[in-house]
Amino acid sequence: MATTMYFEETLKDQGDKNSMDVEIGCSSFYRDSSIYINVDGKLVIMDPEQAKRFVQAIISAGQYYGFTE
Repeated sequence: MATTMYFEETLKDQGDKNSMDVEIGCSSFYRDSSIYINVDGKLVIMDPEQAKRFVQAIISAGQYYGFTE
C-alpha cells in the first residue's frame, strides 16, 4: 500500500475541552485509490464517490467562512 499524507495535526476545540489526532491523505490500498482519514487511530479509506462528496463538503465549508479563494 502506498500513501501520501497531506495533513497531520492534533485538532483542538476552541474551548480547549476536546482534541483529536487527525491524518488525511491518499491511499492505494484498494483497487480504486482514494482519500483516507485516520482519527485517533481509526482508519477509513473512502471509496472514490464518498471521497468526492467529502471534499466538496470541506470546500463548501471553507468557502462559507472565506478560508478559500
